[in-house]
Parts: sequence; C-alpha cells; structure tokens
Amino acid sequence: MSDKTYNILFLCTGNSARSILAEALLNHLGKGRFRAYSAGSHPAGAVNPFAIELLQRSKLPVADLRSKSWDEFAAPGAPEFDFVFTVCDNAAGEACPAWPGQPMTAHWGIEDPAAAEGSDEDKRRAFSLALAQLNRRISIFVSLPVEKLDKLSLKKQLDDIGHLREKGE
Repeated sequence: MSDKTYNILFLCTGNSARSILAEALLNHLGKGRFRAYSAGSHPAGAVNPFAIELLQRSKLPVADLRSKSWDEFAAPGAPEFDFVFTVCDNAAGEACPAWPGQPMTAHWGIEDPAAAEGSDEDKRRAFSLALAQLNRRISIFVSLPVEKLDKLSLKKQLDDIGHLREKGE
C-alpha cells in the first residue's frame, strides 16, 4: 500500500451543492489517503443551506466548506491534483468547466439538487439522493487499488463509476 495522499478536485458550475457534498464525503471516506477540494466555474459564492444541513445531519464536517472559483486552483501554490472529477450534469445543459493540466479526469454527472423545486422536504430529498449517489461512487473510488492500476485501466474504472445508474433510474 502506498503512503501517497492523492489530491482530488471536484468541479461543478456553482460549487454550492454537488461538488461540496463530494468534497466532504471524500475527505471523510478517504481516511487521509485522499484529500478532496471543490470549486466551480461560476461559483455561487455560498454553500447551499440544504447541503450544510444534510452534511451536519450526516455528521460530516462543514467548517472549511466554501463556494470558490476553480481559478483559485490554477494559481501558483495551489495543490497539484491527481484526479479532477466534474459532477455537473450535462443533461441539465450546464457548461462544465474544462481543467487544463495532467490530472486524470472523469465525468460523474449528478442531477443538481439545488435546482429542485417544491417544498423544503422535496429539496431535502433531492439533496439526500445526490449525497447517496456520490457516496456510492466515492466508496467505489476509494476502494480502487489506484497505485496498482495502469493509466488506461484506471481511466476505464473512473469512467465506469461515472456511468453507474442508481436503483430506480
């Protein structure tokens, strides 16, 4: 087992919901083997209150979470990333940011819970569904023998994770 800590960046348009949930989940599930960050191409400027509420209910830390631009991670002194995952859903017509550089990339589209309409309970359900989908994908990701897979095999595994369909879809 390698002692390397892998840096992962989750990208989304607003960096207020999906990428924030993914950052918090991976930092918890990665148990120090992975260090997650999140950013947006057009950050909302604040983390969605339903995301904060759900993470707190799930007993995940929220103190360091903030909505930020992906430009922050292109600046000198920013962490060097091993993986960059977009979690914006192409089907919703969002413009997903492109990430320059050498990290391995994959698209793990998740429907935007911040776009959910209806009652607060309907919105909470949308956030819970997004968290469950991300939890499944991130759990599979952290179980991969990253250091033992060649680049092509690893890329295929990452892409396959992004194509997982949830029960009921």
